[in-house]
Amino acid sequence: MIVGSNNSYIATLVERHSRFVMLAKVGNKDTQSVVAALIKQARKLPKELYRSLTWDRGSEMAGHAKFTMATKIDVFFCDPQSAWQRGSNENTNRLLRQYFRKGTDISGFSQAKLSAVARQLNERPRKTLQYQTPAEKFEACVAAISRNHTALPPLKWFA
Repeated sequence: MIVGSNNSYIATLVERHSRFVMLAKVGNKDTQSVVAALIKQARKLPKELYRSLTWDRGSEMAGHAKFTMATKIDVFFCDPQSAWQRGSNENTNRLLRQYFRKGTDISGFSQAKLSAVARQLNERPRKTLQYQTPAEKFEACVAAISRNHTALPPLKWFA
């Protein structure tokens, strides 16, 4: 999650293989708000692309069982004090700070604006992807899965 001023929040979802990012506007940091926002985002993707979610140990994911029941997506937790286990997400959050500086009140950004920022990041070539964009890599994953459901391992998401 990215935390702004005045108790404003954005949940970030990053697919590990392609670095494809999705952003969800979250009204509160309570578990009910966060889980509802993540469920809404998860339902936007084909089920074959979304098999697991790795979260840090924040109290906002206390409702992980509800998330799993609603989406059929397994939730895993990284070890305490081990943000490196979610490196793709931490790296993406760092990139997102170019758009949402620390101390910014994020509550004024609409979901449409957050989606536009995610689209910009997804269209940005990455060295780690041999200068492909996350969108190109993600499309290739979708195409491979639609051709042959066993062509790729399940994609892993980090929040």
